[in-house]
Amino acid sequence: MSYLNFDKTRLINLSYSLNRELIRSNRAGSYACTTIIASNTRKYHGLLVCPLEYLDGGHHVLLSGLHETVIQHEQEFNLGIHKYAGDYYNPKGHKYMRDFETDPIPRLVYRVGGVILSREWLLTQNEECLLIKYTLLDAHSPTFLRLRPYLAFRNIHALSKANMDVITKTQKVRKGVRTRMYRGYPYLYMQISKDADFVSGPDWNYNVEYIQEQKRGYEYKEDLFMPGYFEFPLKKGESMVFSASLREMEPSVLKRRFQSEIKKRIPRNTFHNCLLNSAQQFFVRKEKKTEVMAGFPWYGRKMRDTFAALPGLALATGDLKTFRSVLDTSLAEMLRKIRPVMGSEGECCESGADEPLWFMWALQQYAHHTGDRAMAWKTYGRKVKEILTRIREGLGRIVVMHENGLLFCAEQNTPRTWMDAVTGGLPATPRSGYIVEINALWFNAVRFALKLAEAGGDNAFVKKWRDIPQVAAEAFVNIFWDEERGYLADYVRDDQAEWSVRPNQVIAASVPYSPLDDDKKNRLLEVITSELLTPKGLRTLAPKSPLYKGVYEGDQEERDSAAHQGTAYPWLLGHYADAFLRLHKKSGVDTVKRLLAGFEEDMQVHGVGSVSELYDGDPPHYPGGALSYAWNVAELLRMEQLILYYKTI
Repeated sequence: MSYLNFDKTRLINLSYSLNRELIRSNRAGSYACTTIIASNTRKYHGLLVCPLEYLDGGHHVLLSGLHETVIQHEQEFNLGIHKYAGDYYNPKGHKYMRDFETDPIPRLVYRVGGVILSREWLLTQNEECLLIKYTLLDAHSPTFLRLRPYLAFRNIHALSKANMDVITKTQKVRKGVRTRMYRGYPYLYMQISKDADFVSGPDWNYNVEYIQEQKRGYEYKEDLFMPGYFEFPLKKGESMVFSASLREMEPSVLKRRFQSEIKKRIPRNTFHNCLLNSAQQFFVRKEKKTEVMAGFPWYGRKMRDTFAALPGLALATGDLKTFRSVLDTSLAEMLRKIRPVMGSEGECCESGADEPLWFMWALQQYAHHTGDRAMAWKTYGRKVKEILTRIREGLGRIVVMHENGLLFCAEQNTPRTWMDAVTGGLPATPRSGYIVEINALWFNAVRFALKLAEAGGDNAFVKKWRDIPQVAAEAFVNIFWDEERGYLADYVRDDQAEWSVRPNQVIAASVPYSPLDDDKKNRLLEVITSELLTPKGLRTLAPKSPLYKGVYEGDQEERDSAAHQGTAYPWLLGHYADAFLRLHKKSGVDTVKRLLAGFEEDMQVHGVGSVSELYDGDPPHYPGGALSYAWNVAELLRMEQLILYYKTI
């Protein structure tokens, strides 16, 4: 039996099946995303979604969907499904669905009378190509299959509308056609592994509705273009493969290509393998660069997320080569962002206050993993010195080090931390001045850099920086810690401290070099455990606060307002587990194992086989946001490694 099990009797129940979504990437930036019954509920859904940087730098939905029609005795049975106004679905292909599984690839089985047809699909790795394999498992009379492609050719954040500019003509290629809706776009090659007729019949399918966009308060109606359809006979036991690609394929090898791609897949037969499979999909390899997608389906690259997720995505999976490639790619970009721009009076480009500090944390994890600090300093020492020096001297208005050794973020109207949601043009969660996790990461970064420099014999650096940690540690405790409350302020500005219980303080207890003693760490964790800990992550605000919002819902402004006022984030559990195990060591392993095991049930809901971006702060903690989020997957993988480490000491 497959690890990812679904209630097959409920596949025809749309409230069950439409809330379970699949995401697959090709490890080169493209992805396919839809529900388990192949009915799109978001504008971000599509069977072939590709990055087209030369157009606008974004991802574009080329092939939105592919509807099948079984033809027998001149009767047609449509297996597709689209939603229209009035909660009307047509065709109603879900009523023919009898089975679904997703190991190693998604597979649907339809039954129409005596016809049993299976549909399997995958993206080929490192290539913009979708392959769908159809197999006629059973049939008692001659059977034909018709395939009707639905095209969008638009940015994932937009919607397609019927227009007169669309190119309606198709061009023949080997066992298929190529087409593009607009000039400037690449051709989409649609081919079949066997002889088939393509019947040209350009037309629009009007007002298809995406229910998830409607719930999120966005425009949700789209017109999809149909260039025509393929039709061909299938015999009992016969298989064929449909391909949609940005280059012409060789039809005769499509079947072999499909089977060879399956062999590359990591079986989703355990919780760990689901996380491992999900982790690999975030990497984007192009030429000599390797980058990390922050999440699917709508996030691109985020520098903070890249550095913070990289140890879990790569080190925890034993992939040091990918770790170094991502680190080098992203480090070069970050250095360009923090270097002063000529003619701007020392101002630097847009940057988060913590991005360089998360880089230092990622490098620290790498040095610990390899056990070679001297080599880490030899490889990255010059850039580490530049990063720390630029922060110390000030990154424009973003952050500067004060005489007390702490970092001060002066801006009040621009979010510079991970809590970066904006409503009405202003931060939804204003945080400025001395910010708790910024300074915890800073203290850790300086202490770590000194250790590296000592191992590398850089005495000049050690002499210049060695006095800062003691000064900063004393200031950190004096400014952030409240003995009576037993926890840290979230931020302090103009001698006014924000004492709402938030999870950012957990970083001060989880970093390898902390300004806190064990007693303070323990008391801090007790507060976090009591007020913020949920089975799905740490809440971003304690429920006792009048600002607390326990459910993440509504339009964009309502969601952004709720995002950091109680919503729970799984990635914070990684740092909670790290801090907890540092204190309790082997005796704390069972507690962390229970937290990790709580996510197994999530492998079959929302983003199937992965971990959602966020969860409601209130029980039952429904998932929300992106279907698959790199930082969350990474920290769960890192929790696995922490458990293994502390079990043996």
